[in-house]
Amino acid sequence: MIPGEAPESAQCLCSTLASLNAKDVLRKRHKRGSRQHQRFMARKALLQEQGLLSMPPEPGASPLPTSSGVAASSRKQHPRPASGSPQCSRSPAPREASGPLPSKYVAIDCEMVGTGPRGRVSELARCSVVSYHGDVLYDKYIRPEMPIVDYRTRWSGITRQHMRKAIPFQVAQKEILKLLKGKVVVGHALHNDFQALKYVHPRSQTRDTTYVPNLLSPPGPHTRARVSLKDLALQLLHKKIQVGQHGHSSVEDATTAMELYRLVEVQWEQQEASRPWGHPEDRELDSSTDMEQYMEDQYWPEDLAQGSSGGGRQMQDQDGKE
Repeated sequence: MIPGEAPESAQCLCSTLASLNAKDVLRKRHKRGSRQHQRFMARKALLQEQGLLSMPPEPGASPLPTSSGVAASSRKQHPRPASGSPQCSRSPAPREASGPLPSKYVAIDCEMVGTGPRGRVSELARCSVVSYHGDVLYDKYIRPEMPIVDYRTRWSGITRQHMRKAIPFQVAQKEILKLLKGKVVVGHALHNDFQALKYVHPRSQTRDTTYVPNLLSPPGPHTRARVSLKDLALQLLHKKIQVGQHGHSSVEDATTAMELYRLVEVQWEQQEASRPWGHPEDRELDSSTDMEQYMEDQYWPEDLAQGSSGGGRQMQDQDGKE
């Protein structure tokens, strides 16, 4: 062993130990400073949350998240659903993304009187329109274009006194069509109402409640069987309508039709959303519904129902002349 090596190695060892001790001291000091900084920033964030400190955060500082910060971050991570996304359902009419807004829905019902030969021509004498929630938007008596031969009071509820405050058909037609424009129209046997109004509404925007039973039961041999509004109201809504000897109320019938629609609204709108409306004829009124079906309605007098076929053809001929 060479005599000068020991002191040199000892000197190197001492310098190594010294450097290690210095690193430990710096590391401990850094940790201590970091914990102090964290406590300081946590305290600062608490004061800011309580409104006792409104100073802006220092540049580069990263305060601990406050409860409001957590709420904000949760909102960023879980944004609110858009207007077209499904919402929580509300009774009695749960709505989903597939259908228009409630303001786009109206229900209509019309009452007709008889004009022309033997009163077989049906003309509009009263029309009621209600909103999605059943509020009355329109309810007026209407004077037909031809003299009334049969008021059909037992079924229409129309009397001679009602005609004293009736408005002309042309005026009523403009007012009613203005309400229906751009709306989804709900009603029962709507082809009768549209025919009385001399109007054709797009099929894609028509919800005829005669088809409600089809949505509640699987298709069968009686899929297109007509069911009266009175029977549907009693069976599905447990509601009695069209009772008494004063005839039908168009407001009551329109409101009932809307209630029936809302009962199956989700299924109906899903079905409509999946239906292709690519051809113009799909947007027109169903050509299979003619005046003969109108005269077969169980509420009209027996003598009219018995002669419905001939009467229907006669009315179609007269409509064609007009």
